[in-house]
Amino acid sequence: MNREMKRRLQRQGELGPDGAPAPKARGAGSGGRPPRGPRGPGGTPGGPGGKRTRPTAFLREVRGELRKVAWPTRAEVINYSIVVFMSLVFIILLIFLLDTAFAKSIFYLFDT
Repeated sequence: MNREMKRRLQRQGELGPDGAPAPKARGAGSGGRPPRGPRGPGGTPGGPGGKRTRPTAFLREVRGELRKVAWPTRAEVINYSIVVFMSLVFIILLIFLLDTAFAKSIFYLFDT
């Protein structure tokens, strides 16, 4: 188990500060977690009078989450683009050949 996983488990209360498993609290709901508060329409916490996030805080959180994204390198983007392009060409050729074969067979069948 790496450091990041240990820190995450400590924040969730599953590990103690020394890294040993934390004792489970009995009768505190499922999995030792405290029960959740009331949920409003659409599953939002707090219901209609719940605390709202300010737009600036929302954008700050979005920016933080986008920093966590594993963005592809330039070489990966080029390789993936080539694979998509070649697949597209193959499928276009396959459809063209099938269409031509069916059209010729229909014209041959109904040629009087």
